[in-house]
Amino acid sequence: MTADMTTDQPNSIEINTICPLSLDIIHRMAAGEVIDSAAAVVRELVENAIDAKATRIVVYLWLEQWKIHVMDNGCGIDVENLTTIARPHTTNKISNQSDLSNITTLGFRGEAIHSIAQFSKLEILSCILDSGWCAQYNNDGELIKLEEAAIAPGTIIRVTDLFKNWETRRTGSCSIKQQLKQIQTCIQSIAVVHPELTFQVFQDDREWLMFGQTKQWIQRLLQILPTGNLNDFSTIQTDKIKLILGLPDRISRRSPDWIKIAVNGRIVQLPTVIQTIMATLRKMLPRDRYPIVLVHLQVPPAQVDWNRDPAKSSLYLQELDDWQSLITQSIQQALQLSDQLLSGTRTTNFLRAAEQSAGYGRSRSIDHATDNADNPIDNPDSPIVTDSQRPNSARSLPSSLKAIAQVRNTYILAEHVSGMYLIEQHIAHERVLYEQICDRWNIVPIEPSIVLSKLSTRQLEQLEGIGLLVDEFGDGLWAIRTIPEPLLHREDCAEALLELSLGGDLQTAQVAIACRTAIRNGTPLSSSEQRRLLEQWQQTRNPHTCPHGRPIYLVLQETALAQFFRRSWVIGKSHGIE
Repeated sequence: MTADMTTDQPNSIEINTICPLSLDIIHRMAAGEVIDSAAAVVRELVENAIDAKATRIVVYLWLEQWKIHVMDNGCGIDVENLTTIARPHTTNKISNQSDLSNITTLGFRGEAIHSIAQFSKLEILSCILDSGWCAQYNNDGELIKLEEAAIAPGTIIRVTDLFKNWETRRTGSCSIKQQLKQIQTCIQSIAVVHPELTFQVFQDDREWLMFGQTKQWIQRLLQILPTGNLNDFSTIQTDKIKLILGLPDRISRRSPDWIKIAVNGRIVQLPTVIQTIMATLRKMLPRDRYPIVLVHLQVPPAQVDWNRDPAKSSLYLQELDDWQSLITQSIQQALQLSDQLLSGTRTTNFLRAAEQSAGYGRSRSIDHATDNADNPIDNPDSPIVTDSQRPNSARSLPSSLKAIAQVRNTYILAEHVSGMYLIEQHIAHERVLYEQICDRWNIVPIEPSIVLSKLSTRQLEQLEGIGLLVDEFGDGLWAIRTIPEPLLHREDCAEALLELSLGGDLQTAQVAIACRTAIRNGTPLSSSEQRRLLEQWQQTRNPHTCPHGRPIYLVLQETALAQFFRRSWVIGKSHGIE
């Protein structure tokens, strides 16, 4: 039986015609990739300001009104360029195909200003040589109004009604709080690699972020991460790389948000490089902690292809393996691990055998003092500064603080008749140890000696300058025969000696030893240990700050507590009783 193939078949087949997209759709799609958030507007305008050689950039945010202003003191835009700047694919940064292989600016696509114009009301004011102009544009990027304006040299870009003509982009945007977080991350990422610039951000007419001009990259980092100090970081700088490394035993993060890679002035995403950094530092970090690492690579423009994504956060980098090796070597150099520390069983046995002829036959026991709370605090032999040794002018602390509790294994909460004290345990102990070290700078022999390699003349002079006995031990080897007493039982004594060799006077060395030896935040303390630390700290000559100058304690006065809880109210009236 033959089936009827025509049964229930359509009379015709509908064909969708393939046709080219119109230019307005193409430009709108491209604009949506470049400008996808308020943070993207800030990023593009700030990068343009940097390309314009600005030294000061000010951002104003009114996110609830979808309004952003960016001001800079850069070279400005002349009136001729103002007429065309918002048109699609218009730029003065590249002109031919070969320029794509020699990108030296943060912007180059000619998309950002046009994309912003498509999604907002765009107004640009700019001044060059006392000639100021104000230009307004429609959503196609065409100039609709141009008039003279009196402004200071530089450029002001006003973006209002952002995404008003794309309601789904507004409704799909994250909360104001999340948008601010994105903008904060954006500004910090730009500011950290441009320490020579001043950044100021206002939120609803109130100053929100401020990063002043600095001379060094590390100083800019400390502006952004104020919890650290200079002694927590090591820096390496050559013509190819700048590296800032948070020393893993001193400072780390709960998330990998401050492992940042920059290439030629822009923070970028290089997952393989981040994996290399983590692999290099993994064994040195506490559990579930991540390092603070900033790497800025100075790459020849011909080795970088930025034309990968509209945000320019991803790139193609030639000779990636070589750059990864350079980063690894720089980290090792920053940690002083690559050449100067001798370790391993064979080396230890060799040193012990060699030292027997020098009279250093007793093996050295290892006791990590900073991780053992009983050692640094409750040692009855530790020297204490007495009242007779302390100037009367320094006696501004109460003498009868009572330890109540330990907060987050970091702060000691103490009670006094005048109120409450919150004492940061690490820097309080650092102050105690620093004054003890200054009062009794003891240099003691160590058995066997610690052998370091490839010390420079300057490092040798530094170690000898603080009173250590250093002998030549072989080809490029140096035996450290004596050390400061607080380092005697530390398993990281070699690292500490290297740190001391890198510069500074005797006082700097004493501060470094106190910082390295003091108990770490995160160390739980018993009630007796808390009490002992408070007693020692109160007897110091300068109990107000640590040797680095940070405040040690916070006071909440009883009078402030009474005022806050309104204990001065009249009983009865405070309950509405007449």
